[in-house]
Amino acid sequence: MAKASPGGEGSTTVAKNRKAGRDYFIDEKIEAGIALMGSEVKSLRAGRASINEAYAAELDGDFWLLNCHIPEYAPSGRAGHEPTRRRKLLMHRRQISKLIGTVQTKGVTVIPLAIYFNARGIAKVLLGVGRGKHKYDKRASEKAKDWRRDQERLMREKG
Repeated sequence: MAKASPGGEGSTTVAKNRKAGRDYFIDEKIEAGIALMGSEVKSLRAGRASINEAYAAELDGDFWLLNCHIPEYAPSGRAGHEPTRRRKLLMHRRQISKLIGTVQTKGVTVIPLAIYFNARGIAKVLLGVGRGKHKYDKRASEKAKDWRRDQERLMREKG
């Protein structure tokens, strides 16, 4: 299950937001801890989570991960958790204040790019600070990606 992940050597990715690179210009990446319940950690270790519709927002001076779906861990019984509850992101106060200042700029949002366990086994979230792409931006980036792929193919064929 050891996949290449944002946490570096010895970490495993649980969930990845594949649409983030297509829908946003990612300006900055920030690693943050996440406050989880025991049953949520068990569910993440089983590789079950979805962050495709998730985002991070500032509420009462802290950042929270909203709309992240971590399904219930069946063996936990009644002591389970709500699958889409808001989860607190753990960052230094200086990082939070810098991020709040950045988010107040028009069109800037914070999106989770990946959830993973680092080498020490601690759950982390890779956040991307980005601006939304317009339809014409998406077409241009797709065109550039296709051209790079064709260039590589041509270079391979030439030897």
